[in-house]
Amino acid sequence: MSLFSSARPQPAIAEPNHWPESRCAKAFWSQRDALPYQELLVDTTAWLDPQPGERWLDLGCGGGQLSRVLWEQSGGHLREVVALDCAAANAAAIARARLAFRPPASEAQVRFVHADFSHGLAALADAQFDGIVSGLAISYAESYSTERGVWTTDAYDRLLAELNRILRPQGRLVFSTNVPEPNWLTIAVRGLPGVVQTPRPLRFLKNALRMLRYGTWLKREARKGRFHYLPASVVADKLRATGFTHIEQRVSFAGQAFVFRCRKSA
Repeated sequence: MSLFSSARPQPAIAEPNHWPESRCAKAFWSQRDALPYQELLVDTTAWLDPQPGERWLDLGCGGGQLSRVLWEQSGGHLREVVALDCAAANAAAIARARLAFRPPASEAQVRFVHADFSHGLAALADAQFDGIVSGLAISYAESYSTERGVWTTDAYDRLLAELNRILRPQGRLVFSTNVPEPNWLTIAVRGLPGVVQTPRPLRFLKNALRMLRYGTWLKREARKGRFHYLPASVVADKLRATGFTHIEQRVSFAGQAFVFRCRKSA
């Protein structure tokens, strides 16, 4: 299923957004073998509590690690997991991941949706989900004001409002986001032991170098205001303004990310 639209206001000269590209998506599939990502996955997983019969959204699903956690934590009794991502290549990743789910999941139970969430989630119904999880994705909602000639936080703020809208009352939101000025070299160095754990070490190293290059691009664009690596206090204020309560946060990902947990108000 695709909700993706490439129509968006852009500056006259702008570096392309690499996130929808297959090459970028595939480079990040191997990050699951890196120790910082494993730390982030553990910290995120600890705050998930999927219950039988619930519907969950995995926003920015990538290779499907969090979709798998949701399914397996529930014992395979979730009503639905919607794995949404802006990269079409991740449809194949989700399809492969489903084969390893225990217990098995059908395509109807864990389905992929191709969508650019910078433009909101209008195709998703009000109060459709009991929970939402997102791993290092929300920061990349981008919006450019042609009138002002600057990147803005409008898409970021709109996305938080949309997440609130599609959650049922008291629905849960668990997500991670990078700290201001993340040190991608720290992540890469601490992830090096993963090279001995992966069955394809050369591919792991190749993708690690690619992720470093993408990290340079991400930090550069964040400094322009295109992407949003915000202090934890600013994120918490935005969540409160959107209608979320019970806000908690912790540091993870080798000190380079925050994990947040909150609820939609009743």
